[in-house]
Amino acid sequence: MSARLADVIDVLEGAYPPHLAADWDSVGLVCGDPNERVTSVTVAVDATAAVVAEVPDGGLLLAHHPLLLRGVDTVSAGTAKGALLHRLIRGGSALFTAHTNADSASPGVSDALADALGLVVEDVLSPVPSGSNLDKWVVFVPDEQADVVRDALFEAGAGHIGDYSHCSWTVAGSGQFLPHEGAAPAVGSVGAIERVPEHRVEVIAPAGRRAAVLAAMRAAHPYEEPAFDVFTLAPIPAGVGIGRICSLPAPEALSAFVSRVTRGLPTTSWGVRAAGDPDATVSRVAVCGGAGDSLLDAVSAADVQAYVTADLRHHPADEFRRSADVALVDVAHWASEQPWCGQAAHVLARHFGDSLPVHVSAVRTDPWNIGRDV
Repeated sequence: MSARLADVIDVLEGAYPPHLAADWDSVGLVCGDPNERVTSVTVAVDATAAVVAEVPDGGLLLAHHPLLLRGVDTVSAGTAKGALLHRLIRGGSALFTAHTNADSASPGVSDALADALGLVVEDVLSPVPSGSNLDKWVVFVPDEQADVVRDALFEAGAGHIGDYSHCSWTVAGSGQFLPHEGAAPAVGSVGAIERVPEHRVEVIAPAGRRAAVLAAMRAAHPYEEPAFDVFTLAPIPAGVGIGRICSLPAPEALSAFVSRVTRGLPTTSWGVRAAGDPDATVSRVAVCGGAGDSLLDAVSAADVQAYVTADLRHHPADEFRRSADVALVDVAHWASEQPWCGQAAHVLARHFGDSLPVHVSAVRTDPWNIGRDV
């Protein structure tokens, strides 16, 4: 039982597209040969010594947190991180990371957190734009030259929508102009107002093709000074991004909701702590796996009664509670992201079936190990 590492990577990058990763992040293959086969996959939040020890020789470790996030100048076996890489490489094993791309993907880390809490996902808390980066071109051209100009736009890269090409919209109208001294009009004469039957041709094109489309339009257009508009299109939400807005199956008191969170997540020494009126009714909540205090402004605008995340700091939490009537539920970072391991394992199992064993590590990689009651 095995699969080519490159094929496993294709599946993982399909589920967690690399382009969704933050620009500061480090995701993808850390070590391993894509052309070789892996005999198993172990999924964990962190690549720690205990987790790496679980990875069979020839296996793949899929980790959420990057092992090598900051710049490094050595992977010597004498260093903690270098020792892990040497252990993997000596065993013919590989390491792959899906971090902020897994946070933003749909489904992703926060979807897994919502599912663990029995919540229904309704929307993205902090959406990532589609990244289409498109222009809309509107070109006015005499009727008889409309096909020539339209074809030139298509040839330059305009008119693609999904799996369709040569897409355009055309409507007939009347153009008017008055050539002045020094002009060399293709239609009409200097000093006389001219009215010409024209087509308004509309197409979309990647913004990166703007110069090419402009040159092609000018070369094909019969007028000395073509009339045209270029509009930058607003990005369209793509259903991906950080955090989720969710609803509960039925409204419940904040105290009951905090108990729901406690039951739904792995037990940690950090536990679950909350700020808010215990008797307040909760029906809509925001969730964010991992550290989520950077999204407090988005939470304020989300029309929710509670926010579940990790690593909330004193001052941001205090200032938020002073200004927003939203309860805060703070959990351990590891616990908030551990449900993703099962989600990622399911992605691989669904694709490879029995041909590739997939295992969620039982190692608790939460660094905190002494509870507050000790």
